[in-house]
Amino acid sequence: MVEIGVANGQQQQQQDSSKVVVSQKKVVGETMNGHTNGSINGQNGAGPSHSKELGLPKCHCVKGDEICKYHEENRGLPVRELVIPEMASSYRSLLAALGENPDREGLLKTPERAAKAMLFFTKGYEENLEEVLNDAIFDENHDEMVVVKDIEMFSMCEHHLVPFYGKVSIGYLPSGKVLGLSKLARIVEVYSRRLQVQERLTKQIAVAVLKAVQPTGVAVVVEGSHMCMVMRGVQKINSKTVTSTMLGEFRENQKTREEFLKLALSK
Repeated sequence: MVEIGVANGQQQQQQDSSKVVVSQKKVVGETMNGHTNGSINGQNGAGPSHSKELGLPKCHCVKGDEICKYHEENRGLPVRELVIPEMASSYRSLLAALGENPDREGLLKTPERAAKAMLFFTKGYEENLEEVLNDAIFDENHDEMVVVKDIEMFSMCEHHLVPFYGKVSIGYLPSGKVLGLSKLARIVEVYSRRLQVQERLTKQIAVAVLKAVQPTGVAVVVEGSHMCMVMRGVQKINSKTVTSTMLGEFRENQKTREEFLKLALSK
């Protein structure tokens, strides 16, 4: 369900399973900038622009700003569908290592199915922000908070290759440009359909919104349940992990941050 509400209560609309809230909170704030490929600058109305560097590595394989040698050397990898036979062979070896008979009826096609499933779980590697946005950025004289909440998220823990899932809430303060609402959900899909840790996923979503429309602030909250804590290890089935990234006005202004959290976390 999507709820689009204006603070005076005059407009409501329902659609889909996520919730959208447009608040009448007018904010003038500081612009955050910086991305893996350079800085992003925004302007705050007629006043002077302010900026901060957002320290993100160029690739999740490295910790600093250096070039990732692995991905630079493997730019010419084949189309992902072409690696299905090799992946299927690896899954067949895995089944045998577990003591199973990969030739029995129930497992005969499992290696290929598992390979195709893994490619789907990680299809975000084939997508990039520019393709996903598809020019769905619009000039709009709107500088009030926009919150899209309860976006469903499914990802894969890079430590154990088991799923984690949950919901994402995104808020931003437009600065002359707005993003098509469905594109926020698509951004979540791009970065969640990879091998991830929740902390990095949260920050990547925030930086993607920052890069897309250069708002005066971005806020992201992710609540996830991790199968690596449920199916193995401590086996705590009711545990949830909550992570957040606050940029720009959401980081600097406590009232703005509190308003977002109230909208995003309300049931």
